[in-house]
Parts: sequence; structure tokens; C-alpha cells
Amino acid sequence: MDIQRALHELGVHEQILSAEEKAQLDRDGFLPLPDILTAAQIDRFRTRVDELVHQEGADAGKEVHQEAGTDRLSDLVNKDALFEICFTHPRVLAAIAHVLNSEFKLSSLNFRAALPGQGLQALHCDWKGAVQPGDYYVCNSIWLLDDFTAENGATRVVPGSQRLGKTPQETMDDPKAPHPDEALLLAPAGTVVIFNSHTWHGGTLNRSDHRRRALHSYFCRRDQPQQLDQRKYIRPATYERLSPAARYILDV
Repeated sequence: MDIQRALHELGVHEQILSAEEKAQLDRDGFLPLPDILTAAQIDRFRTRVDELVHQEGADAGKEVHQEAGTDRLSDLVNKDALFEICFTHPRVLAAIAHVLNSEFKLSSLNFRAALPGQGLQALHCDWKGAVQPGDYYVCNSIWLLDDFTAENGATRVVPGSQRLGKTPQETMDDPKAPHPDEALLLAPAGTVVIFNSHTWHGGTLNRSDHRRRALHSYFCRRDQPQQLDQRKYIRPATYERLSPAARYILDV
């Protein structure tokens, strides 16, 4: 198995993203893909993540990251077959492959919900430092389980910042402050937003009365360590249910 064969078996082909979509991803560093999830799928996801948050309690998210002011979950690959779509959907994989030049694997599959009055993050990149334009190591996908609005803590991004060769910490006095060029990722539930993780981004303050829920299916270049070691964590039952192509994407 190699990445080309795995992508082919998972339904990825050259025309699955339009030239305009690829150009937007190259230019802006992010691309909303509408209607990836149906209303029924959104409801199932919401129910399952809420169950897991309740079941795991204080341990929720500990496999990767816990964050004050949020509900977190990690290692979702092993926690329900429902989450398999997050690392096998062909349009999502095509976009990830476009950013990372095809050679990639899943790094982690997590859940984050910004709680009311919480969720503000500094602008950041999901990498240890600046990179040269085109030399990208990580790419994320945000699976919106609630509408992202200006009030509920939607992610902000600085379009084109993946090509600057600098990090927010190098150029901003206060990366938590508003940036003059930032844009909010506003979209309805069921959308998946692909974003080059070298693009400056961060969660905003949730000023609503409800949690703002999303899944983060995060990918890295194949020569890089995963955020969560999938080989270490993979459960026998999970491995057995996955196709060889899906196993390749996980690198298990």
C-alpha cells in the first residue's frame, strides 16, 4: 500500500476538488467544504461526543490535550466507528493531499467545545516555527457540529499568512489581540473547513449561552511524528474494522 493507492481506494480522484477550490486553499490557507455531514449525521455526532464527555469526566482529552474553558476529547479513532468518516472522506482527503503534497497520515482526531464565556486563543500556527511557502508539514480539518457564528467562538484566521514565513509571536505584540486582516470562519453545522495549519488561527471568545462544538481531524506529513501515536493506541477491534486504505491513513 502507498498513499496514491490508499487515496484511490477511498474515492479520491483528480477532479474531486475544483481548480477554484484548490486556488482558494493555496491563496487563503483555508477552504470551507459545505454539506459534508447530513443533519442526521450531525445529530449522531453531537449525541456521541456528549456521551463521551460525560463518561470520561475529568479524564476527557488527556490522551492529547486538556484546555481550561473547553470540553475536550482525544483518541476518537478508537471510540466509535462513527468517527471513521473524519479520516476517510474523499473530499477532505483530497484537500489535505493538496496542501501536504499527498504524503500524509492522520496525526490526531480530537473534539473541542468552547464553553460560554470561554475559548479565546492567541493566534498561532500548529507547528514549532515558521516555514517557507509551500513547505508545509501539517493540515487540519474542522468538522462543525454547531453553526460557527460571530457570537459563539468561531475560529479566526489570517488569510494568506501561511505564506509569510513568520509566526504571530514573531510579529505581534499580543497574539490574543485582533489582527487587522483576520476573518472569522462562519459556516453552518455540517461544513468541514480545511485549513493549512501554518495559517495563523485561533478560537475566539464564545459570547453565547451554548457550547460551540467541533471535531478536529488533524494530519501531518508522513515523515513527521503524530500528535497521538496511532500505532500505540490502536485497539484490536478498531484495526479489524478498518480497510487497508484507512489503516494506511492512520499509519497502523
